Amino acid sequence: MHTIGRKSDEDGPVCRFGCYRARDGSDGAAVGLDVNRPHAAVVVGKRGSGKSHTLGVVAEGLARAGGVAPVVLDPMGVFGGLAESPIDATVHDSPSVRADALPPSAWPDLLGLDPTAPAGSLVWRLAAAEESLSAMRGAVADADAAPEARRAAANHLALADSWDVFSPDGLDPRSLCGPAPDVLDLSGLDATPANAVARVVARGLYDARVAGSVSRIPWLLLDEAHAFAGGLAEPALRTILTRGRAPGVGVVLATQRPSALPEVAVSQADLRVVHRLTAGPDVSAMAAADPTYFDESLRARLPRERGCALVVDDTTETVHDVRVRPRETPDCGATPRAVPERDRSETVE
Repeated sequence: MHTIGRKSDEDGPVCRFGCYRARDGSDGAAVGLDVNRPHAAVVVGKRGSGKSHTLGVVAEGLARAGGVAPVVLDPMGVFGGLAESPIDATVHDSPSVRADALPPSAWPDLLGLDPTAPAGSLVWRLAAAEESLSAMRGAVADADAAPEARRAAANHLALADSWDVFSPDGLDPRSLCGPAPDVLDLSGLDATPANAVARVVARGLYDARVAGSVSRIPWLLLDEAHAFAGGLAEPALRTILTRGRAPGVGVVLATQRPSALPEVAVSQADLRVVHRLTAGPDVSAMAAADPTYFDESLRARLPRERGCALVVDDTTETVHDVRVRPRETPDCGATPRAVPERDRSETVE
């Protein structure tokens, strides 16, 4: 089996990924992805092309590898199947985090407040002084600020409380670094609270590795990554993309809109898995990162079949046409059908 993402003289754990795809469409030799070292990867493709399926395959492969800890941020609620045998992931249906895990400077941005305005400045000071959201809310009345600023801060902190994502007993990212995958189901959250959870988890995994408090290499897998671009989570994701290799944090970002990702996401990715793309801006965003060793244009090599992908491997400076393997666990992201595949001939007259 050829392993993408590593040089031929290396070894270590491998994620079973699929097989090569010959020019005539037939299947070739087995293909794996290196998970012995942390990688920054992007998985892109239009809706229905198989990108979420591919993310699930990577999660399964990481679950079977030694020395790694897969953490899946699931904004669409489609990775619950990983909880079934043989993977047995833990699904966190209503994940919460500690309020003081967000830096005080992030709180005005979280609440849509100008940090230099009275209400935003007050929220910043409260976040720096208190450990919990309830303590922040309790301290508003006695804060040294104008009544209007206290009232605005109280209203915005009440909004944050209504999200139910901040708790003194919230997840410690270090607890997510076990051998079995952890799936954080964010599908019940709006974009802002989902970004808050993603930022705390992403930054927490990075800090845990820098501090040496976890031995396994965490891999953060994020679906619908475009929904977090430009949001509260972006600084933490950017840190892992640009600096995660040294302490040992892997990241895989999946999206149907690569043009909406920050440029650093594609430029820093040493593995790019490209499924079918048809929108001009998305094709251009990926083509802009075409490496010099790519002797054809990405546009000419884009896959047409669902589940097929073009993998650009910067580690070995090679490009691979692959077919991603079937999932071992239920693929809850598959598109529902009014008539099941095997019964399509049974139409109603």
